[in-house]
Amino acid sequence: METRIAVIGIIVEDMDSVAELNEILHDYSQYVIGRMGIPYLKRGINIISVAVDAPQDAISALSGSIGRLTGISVKTAYSNVVSES
Repeated sequence: METRIAVIGIIVEDMDSVAELNEILHDYSQYVIGRMGIPYLKRGINIISVAVDAPQDAISALSGSIGRLTGISVKTAYSNVVSES
């Protein structure tokens, strides 16, 4: 199976969506390399970056699921590194 490395940037503006976000990330945990969260108290938001190594379809599905949550913005940056796992 061909996989890609990507970083998913997430901005959480609605804390009521955090439980759903964590559930989605848990569902894709097999692909997660690492995760870093930064609370930005001055603005009342949280900034999360998630590094993944996954098939293109899984990355797209993960980003799409997160993007449908209320009060959450998401963008994905893909590397050019493609490998067989």
